[in-house]
Amino acid sequence: MHSTIQTAQNVSIHQRVAPVSDRIFAYLLDYLIIIGIYLLILAFWFGVDLGNTESFAFIMLMTLPIFLYDLLWETFNNGQTPGKMLLKVRVVNIDGSKVSFSALLIRWLLRPIDISMTSGGIAIIFILLTGKGQRLGDIAAKTKVISERPQVTVKQLQQVQVPDDYVPLFTQVTVFNDEDMQKVNRIYRSAVSNRDHKMVLKLAAKLSEQMKVPFGETKPLDYVKQVIQDYHYYALKA
Repeated sequence: MHSTIQTAQNVSIHQRVAPVSDRIFAYLLDYLIIIGIYLLILAFWFGVDLGNTESFAFIMLMTLPIFLYDLLWETFNNGQTPGKMLLKVRVVNIDGSKVSFSALLIRWLLRPIDISMTSGGIAIIFILLTGKGQRLGDIAAKTKVISERPQVTVKQLQQVQVPDDYVPLFTQVTVFNDEDMQKVNRIYRSAVSNRDHKMVLKLAAKLSEQMKVPFGETKPLDYVKQVIQDYHYYALKA
């Protein structure tokens, strides 16, 4: 399943809804991490001689971050827990923009119904039935979980028809290889999706440095887009 958003710069960004399998594996990885943290807490607890009152306070204090595990990670890590990072999935707003804390809070509050109380049954049913990859918490929070795994390789992109009258601007793009351009594409898509103008500027500056072609008064976003298009043009002609 795909969705398309249009940025303020009139750039179309195609996003793929994360497969159910990726979300399940991400959850299991996070669950294993939580178990590991619990074991460390228990080992420390048994190794320290605390009174009953101090023990209760200690356990409550140490388990609070675990209780808030998903909310804290997704809030301070741009919609990703460690499990989601490893599976390359991310929580975003329904329009594809960076997820807000209020939306993450709603998702987290409904998590017991979606996942904990039903072993994920409710979540899977909603994800499969909505057609948009949304569990109950996503519907209420107006969010979705997208996959950031690259779907199209440069070789596949070379199969796209390039207009005969297309005129590339930068012959210097030949300093890059397919792996370089895949990385540029990933950073570019992520930056535009998250409206991260600083990242676009850094990417444009890096490309300019490697090609030794200043972008001058050209907007960084247009510069990066031109580099990508020119690379595909020359790759197709090779």
